[in-house]
Amino acid sequence: MSGTATETGVRTGLFIGGEERFTDDVLAVADPGKKGAIVGEAAAASPDDVADAVAAAKAAYPAWTALSPQERAQLMTEAIAGIADERDEDAAILSQENGKVRMEAWVDALVFEIRWNLALMLVDEVDASKTLPVVPGAIPVSTEVSYQSLGVVTVIVPFNWPIAILGASLPHALLAGNTAIVKPPPSAPLATARVVQRVAEKLPPGVLNVVTGKDENMAGLIQNPDVAKVCFTGSVNGGKRIMEMASRTLTRVTLELGGNDAAVFLEDAILDETHLDRLFAAIYDTTGQICMNAKRVFVHRSRLEEVVAGLTARLEKAVLGYGLDEGTTMGPLHQPAQKAFVDEIIQEAKDAGADVREFGSMPDGDLAGGNFVRPALVVDPPLGLRVVTQEQFGPVIPIIPFDTEDEAVRLANDTWGGLCGSVWTGSPEAAQRVGSQLECGYVWVNDHGATRLDLRAPFGGMKQSGFGREQGIEGVRAFQDTRSIATIDPEALAAMAH
Repeated sequence: MSGTATETGVRTGLFIGGEERFTDDVLAVADPGKKGAIVGEAAAASPDDVADAVAAAKAAYPAWTALSPQERAQLMTEAIAGIADERDEDAAILSQENGKVRMEAWVDALVFEIRWNLALMLVDEVDASKTLPVVPGAIPVSTEVSYQSLGVVTVIVPFNWPIAILGASLPHALLAGNTAIVKPPPSAPLATARVVQRVAEKLPPGVLNVVTGKDENMAGLIQNPDVAKVCFTGSVNGGKRIMEMASRTLTRVTLELGGNDAAVFLEDAILDETHLDRLFAAIYDTTGQICMNAKRVFVHRSRLEEVVAGLTARLEKAVLGYGLDEGTTMGPLHQPAQKAFVDEIIQEAKDAGADVREFGSMPDGDLAGGNFVRPALVVDPPLGLRVVTQEQFGPVIPIIPFDTEDEAVRLANDTWGGLCGSVWTGSPEAAQRVGSQLECGYVWVNDHGATRLDLRAPFGGMKQSGFGREQGIEGVRAFQDTRSIATIDPEALAAMAH
């Protein structure tokens, strides 16, 4: 079984064609909270290992896709059974390699199971077809339009919520009749590899494979002609690279990329403790490292001080520390480069004379060199600052006043991204009016963020936040294509001849 603890930490292998495979070359997985500490080692696949994974998935495809959706769902139900048995250990490993607090890591793995089971509820829709009837005098055929699977698909997930994000696409791909290769993030592969291997071991060999390694050896997961589709979640620049690589083999892509999500607080927004708690979580969960977190908060000028006071009260209680330690509410950023970027945009705001308010104290001792950043508010900043225009992916948020609803919508949409947004108001009519004008794929009312995402609904972005949808029947269709079979109607054809 992969993912067992060793003297040097956790060790995971590749899982290809039903067999675990270890490699001489490994990824040393750094602990973002403790400089120089290593959480464990993951196998580092060679290009030949990647080719083997594609070949294994291709070999398993004919038998898997020949099953009915109901038969696949039964095997998938058996494969997910017992996945929670090692969840405490999975969460501890993920907390150490990712940096986030233990409870978030535990929920990460839980959401994978929930999404898997929600996908299986769609089983009777997978093969739904329709018939286009004869049109007398015009079209002398009846045509059955049905769905077919694509083949081998690759699913690439990021470091921040890797197991949960995998659940938004992997079960849908398998249920649709495809075989799959999962690529966990190279900087935090251990927990994801463990979870996926435990599922893969219960499916027919080759149906589900896991490959970890250095990005430069992974081109075959995208450009091998036997890969039909790549589903990628990650940064905008990462998505552009994936799309460019996939273009050479006309491999299809779904891209779920970054966001610069706007939370819009109208004049009648409800600002009680419950709603302020929701806003705080929407901004600072996972130390701000969630694509669908609120990244810009627009507040009617008359309510600005209330929102700032509410967030301030919560930030004053923030405890920066190690993700596994009791009492820690905010862990480190995942990588040193991200800490450097967030520090830089906070300093830029200070240098511009913006009202920057920082909270909490930096950890010391063996955490002194970790990727920690004090959480911050930037109140009424100049709109050209990077803390407004770029995705921070860290614990800092601009709070921006507006005077009219039209201004709020214009400011919210004035960005490169279009993943999510939210409207905060006591009026259902205003929520619909403003929400329907936000240029994004998903809108919350009086809430924002991953904790309240409807895991049945199609999810994905617009503009630079990517394209394609995950979850729901739309998420299944993303891993299918149509097939039309037309049958000539002799009577209709004869009538046309006259």
